[in-house]
Amino acid sequence: MRFVKLFPRIALALTTGFVLAGAAFGAPARVASASTVQVSWTNPADFTEEKKRRSFGLARETPEQWVSELARYLERRGARLLAPGQQLEVTFTDISRAGAFEPWRGPQLDDTRFIKDIYPPAIDLTFTLHNADGSVALEGTRKLRDAAFLYRGTPSSTDPLRYEKRMLDDWLRRDFATAKAS
Repeated sequence: MRFVKLFPRIALALTTGFVLAGAAFGAPARVASASTVQVSWTNPADFTEEKKRRSFGLARETPEQWVSELARYLERRGARLLAPGQQLEVTFTDISRAGAFEPWRGPQLDDTRFIKDIYPPAIDLTFTLHNADGSVALEGTRKLRDAAFLYRGTPSSTDPLRYEKRMLDDWLRRDFATAKAS
């Protein structure tokens, strides 16, 4: 009886996963939102994170899961910094998450990400900030890096994307803190 109650949830989760996977390998994906910040990304299979992954375990996280989460996070955080009417468009072009998998440790640790200072996070992105009248206020590319990611405090020690989110927060504050004031 308990399995029958859980089955619709499992079916929904599987269906959602297939929809996300299908969207990721076509044109650049986008998190649907009416926000002032719109985030899209190129093919996650081409990201450095996927190329360095050697894990084949059952708990393997798909790139669509964590890229979508980073996109939603950036939309929420970025909207707070923009002036009324401004629009920010961001495209993730490459991501390498903090840590790495070490296959030489054996199959029992196949899905374990080892967080060491030799595996820093990196995010490459392009962006365009539009004013309320549609003119371009700021645009460019950024290569976000945090070599000291282990030596700075983080707000959540359980969030698997805490280092990448902190890099995005640093970038938003650095490039857009004055956007609301101007």
